[in-house]
Amino acid sequence: MGQVCSAGSRIYVQEKVYDEFLAKFTLIAKNLVAATGDPFVPGTQHGPQVSQVQFDRVMSYIESGKKDGATVHCGGVRHGNEGYFIQPTIFTNTKPDMKIVREEIFGPVAVVAKFKTEEDVIETANNTTYGLACNVFSQNTSRALRVAHSLQAGTAWVCSPQPRV
Repeated sequence: MGQVCSAGSRIYVQEKVYDEFLAKFTLIAKNLVAATGDPFVPGTQHGPQVSQVQFDRVMSYIESGKKDGATVHCGGVRHGNEGYFIQPTIFTNTKPDMKIVREEIFGPVAVVAKFKTEEDVIETANNTTYGLACNVFSQNTSRALRVAHSLQAGTAWVCSPQPRV
């Protein structure tokens, strides 16, 4: 809905499927804008942040990404004039040392980054102070399991969407 403690903020996509993934992910994010609102109203798929403090924290991450030179692919702004709503935001063209890449955001913000090799993505994904949870998707289950075991995360889902709470 709005805030999930294990919602991933970094998405690493193999370069061969990056453009296709980004196009589909962008469509989903943009469709969520129309489904943003009161979480108790049927049809709402994206709710507010839990408080002004959390709203301000997430918006500060968005401003940090902009200031550091990341590309706001979509979103990046408040949704409406009332409440703690933030448009689903996708950043691209990031660098590993950016705050939005290194820290967990706990809001509707995702960094979508390319990777070339399995070794590259493992090194990059593990280069963070945090690693609460991860999802690994691949058509090759053996590869997905190998990568999941190599990632420093508290919980790993393999070829499975994250459960909704």
